[in-house]
Amino acid sequence: MRVALQPTYVLHSRPYRDSSAILEVFTAEQGRLSLVGKGARRRARGGSTAALLQPFRPLLVSFTGRAEMKTLTQVEPAGAPLLLKGERLFSGLYVNELLMRLLHRHDPHPALFALYGETLAELAGAPLVDQALRRFEFNLLQGLGYSFELSVDGRTGEMLREDGWYHYHPEQGLVERLGAADVAQPAYCGADLLAMAEGRFEGNARSTAKRLMRQALAVHLGDAPLKSRDLFRVHSRRGESSQ
Repeated sequence: MRVALQPTYVLHSRPYRDSSAILEVFTAEQGRLSLVGKGARRRARGGSTAALLQPFRPLLVSFTGRAEMKTLTQVEPAGAPLLLKGERLFSGLYVNELLMRLLHRHDPHPALFALYGETLAELAGAPLVDQALRRFEFNLLQGLGYSFELSVDGRTGEMLREDGWYHYHPEQGLVERLGAADVAQPAYCGADLLAMAEGRFEGNARSTAKRLMRQALAVHLGDAPLKSRDLFRVHSRRGESSQ
């Protein structure tokens, strides 16, 4: 198998042997892959390949191999790196970790690849990162076949009511709270959910979207904590995280 100049982003890298690297990458046509970059960390005239093989930089890569792990043969820049700092950097790491945890290898997601690039651009320049993260999370669930309606009761098929309260169920989506037996479960205000369905994340909808997406993703992430979320907590105890 030989693939030439595939649009790619590096999600994660780690040293391998003396001068090589193991790369987890997200490609436009092949999906998520593992590549070994032989000699990728070796110093060379004009700079090492490691300077290119960084997260948040659009690349064109070529690789070959029949095994699960392919061999990187060429890498070229496909654009300027996106400079993410502070909370935006941790948000970018969070998005990368979601892809690594939830995408199967060799499973193409071209629409999600395009959305990923758009999300990185938003994280680099948008005034608030919440909307970019929530949109990415929801579309990630949709791309994996786990989407649900934000404006329709999954049990009755009726439109949500602004004054209603709703629970999230993985099999049904959002369903209206029924009586005291449901009080112990997380509940979401209908007005906030309808605002989210229209792409509005101001006011109470901001925290509602964060709680709902965290609950929906947790079903598929399992019990292992997200390392990016832990890193953010260590880095800053002040303010509200977008993750």
